[in-house]
Amino acid sequence: MIHPADNAFLSLAGISKRYGGVHALNNVNFQCERGKVHAVLGENGAGKSTLIKIISGVVRPDQGTMVLDGQTVNFLSPSAANAAGIVCIFQELSLMPDLTVSDNISIASPPRKFGLIDSKAQRLRAEELLASIGCEDVNPLMRVRDLPLSRRQMVEIAKALGKNPKILILDEATSALTSTDVEKVYAMLARLKAEGVAILYISHRMHEIEALADNASVFRNGRHIETFAKGARNNEEIVQLMIGREISAHFPPKPAFKRPKPLLEIENLSWENRLDQISLSVGRGEIVGLGGLDGQGQKELLLSLFGVLKRVEGTVKLDGAKQELTSPRVAKRAGGGIALVPEDRKTEGLMLPMSIAENLVLASLDELSTGSLVDEAKVSTAVADAIQRLKIKIGSPDDAVSTLSGGNQQKVVIAKWLMTKPDVILLNDPTRGIDVGTKQEIYRLLRELADEGAAILFYSTDYDELIGSCDRVAIMYDGRIISELEGDAINEKNIVSAALNISGNESKGGAHVGH
Repeated sequence: MIHPADNAFLSLAGISKRYGGVHALNNVNFQCERGKVHAVLGENGAGKSTLIKIISGVVRPDQGTMVLDGQTVNFLSPSAANAAGIVCIFQELSLMPDLTVSDNISIASPPRKFGLIDSKAQRLRAEELLASIGCEDVNPLMRVRDLPLSRRQMVEIAKALGKNPKILILDEATSALTSTDVEKVYAMLARLKAEGVAILYISHRMHEIEALADNASVFRNGRHIETFAKGARNNEEIVQLMIGREISAHFPPKPAFKRPKPLLEIENLSWENRLDQISLSVGRGEIVGLGGLDGQGQKELLLSLFGVLKRVEGTVKLDGAKQELTSPRVAKRAGGGIALVPEDRKTEGLMLPMSIAENLVLASLDELSTGSLVDEAKVSTAVADAIQRLKIKIGSPDDAVSTLSGGNQQKVVIAKWLMTKPDVILLNDPTRGIDVGTKQEIYRLLRELADEGAAILFYSTDYDELIGSCDRVAIMYDGRIISELEGDAINEKNIVSAALNISGNESKGGAHVGH
């Protein structure tokens, strides 16, 4: 165990913060040093996000003191924290989608010439910052909305570097990145560390913590549990500290493999240059995974099945009946119903200013109404049932959904769509940035839903999830399904080989390659 550092660059003492009846932080003491990576660990709702919001001036503590470089500070705004050298890279991006990359990177302090924004200097600055993190492939003049999520995340990192941080806080900053980009972030952090920057690193990816962190602090239920040095605790001990209870098997057991009659059938599905002649089926009671490197058409496949994309070619059948999925409203009502848990809960899954209850019922208002009037008794019962089934940690259903932790927000998105009682459930990387305890709850829920007869199509960037959760795994490459794995063939070697489009990844009787 590490004792408070005399040379701490940042020190927090007795920090507490409440949101209604929920104690987000309770009498927390915390320190970090220059030139070190300090990991902050804990389940969603443990207090990590509140901690960094207080450090970065987003919220103010109810009590306690913060000392930065020997001076007591009390930031009234994020800009005040930025001015003191505290810079955050949040999992939920702060970029303006309709502005260019260069506009976003310099939005707080653009270079000027004769009192006007110097566009050329701004573009050159963006190019330099992007190059410094190995992201030369991004055109500074592109609009952010036209970039895939992984590139937007790299732009967010470049924007943060442009503020010359003394303390850099990364909140699940690699969760949307490719493995190549993650290596670039590692190199950037090593460089900043050598320059004396203090780095706070929040991640649920334990291999990242092992690779990067000098020290780690565990939070649970708003309290600081323990701080320890690199190598002092193994993964099992860390998880035990995080959740405060024994954990069961990581994934629920799979039933014996038997390919069921198809409920969802996809035949020769194509869209622009992103989807190419995709054929796939998912049966009742089956969890089918979508694998492959990020950006190979997995997201577009799910969006096409939910009626979001226009001019999709090919055939989709539900229970043998051909469907014309022209909009999400149509998809929601097709057959026994299709639901999509989207990629980005903040921008695509939730209405952040609205209450938890209002968000939960958004997709099922028709079913909760009598004539043109919403049946408040039905709503109250449905909301209570959803909160209980997904174990959503809340103060009150009337609280804004924005007050919840990331994991509990994700549970709200999932619960919202389960309230429509869909036969087909589409999930786009649903556990990204979620803690280990909440992940296990979601894995158990998916298997329960499958056992109840749902057909589940599940895209994940986590190979362990595909191996542990799925009955079959279809690997996508360049808009095509190039391999389909089942049984013992669902293993890391085969998944990685197929994702890289390396031949010879088939295992006897368990893999099929599509051409």
